[in-house]
Amino acid sequence: MTKLDLLVIAASAVSSISLCWLVFAVLTDGVGWLLFWVVAYFVFLAIYFVASYDRVGWLGAVDRVVTVAVSSAMVIVLIPLVWLVSYIIIKGLPALRPSFFVHDQRGVTPTMPATAGGGLHAIVGTIEQVGLALLWSLPLGAATAFFLNESRSRLRRPVRIFVDAMSGMPSIVSGLFIYATLIIPLAKTNDLFSFNGFMASLALSMTMMPTICRAIEVVLRLVPNGLREAGLALGASRAKVVLSVVLPTASTGVATAAILGIAREAGETAPLLFTAFGYNLMNANPFHGPQESLPLFIYRFVRTQSTADIQRGYAGALVLLMLILSLFIVARIIGRDRSVANKRPIRLRLPRRSSAPETTEPKLISSTSGRSGAVTAAGGS
Repeated sequence: MTKLDLLVIAASAVSSISLCWLVFAVLTDGVGWLLFWVVAYFVFLAIYFVASYDRVGWLGAVDRVVTVAVSSAMVIVLIPLVWLVSYIIIKGLPALRPSFFVHDQRGVTPTMPATAGGGLHAIVGTIEQVGLALLWSLPLGAATAFFLNESRSRLRRPVRIFVDAMSGMPSIVSGLFIYATLIIPLAKTNDLFSFNGFMASLALSMTMMPTICRAIEVVLRLVPNGLREAGLALGASRAKVVLSVVLPTASTGVATAAILGIAREAGETAPLLFTAFGYNLMNANPFHGPQESLPLFIYRFVRTQSTADIQRGYAGALVLLMLILSLFIVARIIGRDRSVANKRPIRLRLPRRSSAPETTEPKLISSTSGRSGAVTAAGGS
């Protein structure tokens, strides 16, 4: 984008704001600030289109207006994200200390400072609950994705509808389902089906499974059909082709789908209210007794009236944010295109030139002597 383009954009913005101010503030009774900026934005796009059309024509004007609109949408989405991350960092960083990762809330009272105690019990609970949920969800989600993409069964359509319906299911429904079907009727007879991390993992797996299934299905669609056809042409069965050709090709996408599923479920709070229940002390056994997690830790302390507890909740939110951000970074690293990253520029090695100067004149000494000899012989004969 040249300096002239930037000047045209700035002039169009100033013109649109001035025109809207004239219409809404001088000629009419005015409108709210939100409607004012919305109208000013669309007027800006119209003015910029007219100015660009006069300079570069119809196609160039459309291209530049769409570029500005997409860039504006990116900024609009980025502003609340940056504001949210900055707010959590500002609120949670003063209460975050290294002791947060090695202590629980044993002996901590609301009158103590925010740096007292820690959230080790919540971190351990989150790791165990999400890890167990991944253990149930990844095989089932991957198998469902392979069934939807590689099989030719008539059941693919109803299974796909079921997966799509589960993808839009609220997470609290999964917690209520586990609570109503397992905890209420079976908790009195078996501690395994009472409030614990195992029940929380079952609730989390119900919302993690569709996420993993859809992500793996998208990756499987990117595998070239030529690889499948080549395997079938060699005489391998369809199951052998899937296990030996398709799965190794899509292994990176499967790992990325698992990480994305973990990142989504690590921040779920509603299912845990009815399953894990929460506990302020360390409980490393997910199959016995209530267990804490980072979402419950945040929910519990932010709702209190104590300033120190609220700061502890923000510290837990900062730790959870760093955890999810780290998972997304790992997913991006795993899912990147290594064929482009590992491609090296081809360097041609030219032969070295000798220091002696090369002569361009042909060497005709031997040929000349040969011809003269031939002529002499002909004359003599």
